[in-house]
Amino acid sequence: MRVDKYLWSIRYFKTRNIATTACKKGHIKVNEQVVKPSREVYPMDKLIVRKNQINYELTVLDTPKSRVGAKLVDIYRKDTTPKEAFVHDELLQHAKDYYRKKGAGRPTKKDRREIEDYLDESE
Repeated sequence: MRVDKYLWSIRYFKTRNIATTACKKGHIKVNEQVVKPSREVYPMDKLIVRKNQINYELTVLDTPKSRVGAKLVDIYRKDTTPKEAFVHDELLQHAKDYYRKKGAGRPTKKDRREIEDYLDESE
């Protein structure tokens, strides 16, 4: 089975076109090699899928005939992604929430409320 079709069928990508684009951009590796979308995938191949700044590590167990339901995905792949990848992503999300560049426009409503609370406490 083609690698783009495999990733679509085990629900890593919403459409096959998105999976194909990810392959063309070099976000998909099979056995440590960047591959084209037409590369065949076989059982026991190691896949590395870069999606949302996380490198998912998968082992192909079997190839489905067509797209499978979410409950059946574990039959066809084994997820060996290390926990550190998810911790790193969580830290990035927190950094984005609290970081606002200086001079990036007017304060938001939340910023204004925080400023008012701060000024009320100091009085």
